[in-house]
Amino acid sequence: MAAKGQGSDDDLKTSWPELVGSPGHFAHDMIHKDRPDVQIPVLVVGTQVPPDYDDKRVRLFVYQDYNLKVTLTPVVG
Repeated sequence: MAAKGQGSDDDLKTSWPELVGSPGHFAHDMIHKDRPDVQIPVLVVGTQVPPDYDDKRVRLFVYQDYNLKVTLTPVVG
């Protein structure tokens, strides 16, 4: 088993509940720091998205009228 930080997929962070309520740009930067391998589309809460799963994506949902603060826990998928 690989040690943390040595490339094991089991060691990769997959959710960021601590970012709910933070500014979208800050959340984007923190997710990118933890997972530079994922795409991070920023979407307004309520935007319709297909229910597909992508292990190289973290959708970041923000309030449009509340200073773009994160509204839902960002998760891989």
